[in-house]
Amino acid sequence: MFQHRVAFCATITLLLPLILAGQKAPTTREMNLINWQEFQEFVPGKIETVLLATGTVEPHGAIPNGSDNLAPEAMARALAGDLNALIAPTLNFGVTGAMKAFPGALAISPEAYGPFIRDILRSLARNGFINIIILNGHGGPQSPLLQQAADDISLEQQVRILVVNWWSLVSEETFAVFGENGGHAGNNETAYIQAVVPDHIHPDRYRKDMATPNPVDNAWHAVPFPSSIGLYEEGQGYPTFDPRQSRDYFNRVNRRVLALVKDIITKWDQAGLYRGD
Repeated sequence: MFQHRVAFCATITLLLPLILAGQKAPTTREMNLINWQEFQEFVPGKIETVLLATGTVEPHGAIPNGSDNLAPEAMARALAGDLNALIAPTLNFGVTGAMKAFPGALAISPEAYGPFIRDILRSLARNGFINIIILNGHGGPQSPLLQQAADDISLEQQVRILVVNWWSLVSEETFAVFGENGGHAGNNETAYIQAVVPDHIHPDRYRKDMATPNPVDNAWHAVPFPSSIGLYEEGQGYPTFDPRQSRDYFNRVNRRVLALVKDIITKWDQAGLYRGD
């Protein structure tokens, strides 16, 4: 039932900005589904922003291996209407790092990922988008690669690019909901994914000893990382699997990310950066 309510609210949210502006809404926000002629009618004249979800496939405790993709993808769908944005196809493969030895993990090398993400950003820019918002679901070595690509392509193509590492941005929301810090596949990520795909959460497969605190101050380094749940702080961040917390956290996270993106775009516009007009 919660999924149906989220889908209905997301549909209304997608249409509202264009309705209020007296514009005809696109038939879809998803670039995978939009026709080229309709795309041409809206970009860049009526839609200047694109959301690109990036992640990878790696173990996540008792939730899906693709959680790093599912979270930013759901985020993009929830925010696209309020931001009057289109949604680019999700980049599902990433630089997995120290967990790629686990069953089902997939990985792209940093040497391949860097040029690949740059070409994607160039293509989005050449299609007329002024604001490229990367909703990143995977950290480790991937975040700095995305940030460097954003630096390079923004200058090269004269576009505005924002990289959002959502789990770091919403630390306050994590403490507000759970009263403690989170972790990779911990209380925070598990709750968000539980709101997105509740039928693919497996508390019956969870054991507390599946979690290991992340090393502090480079105290140790193990490859592969020994657990599929990595806690930000020792003794904190264990998954709760609580549906109420899941719904609350999902909504809080989306509001926080939306507020950041709106603020950044507003300030870009106020400064007249890369407007081209």
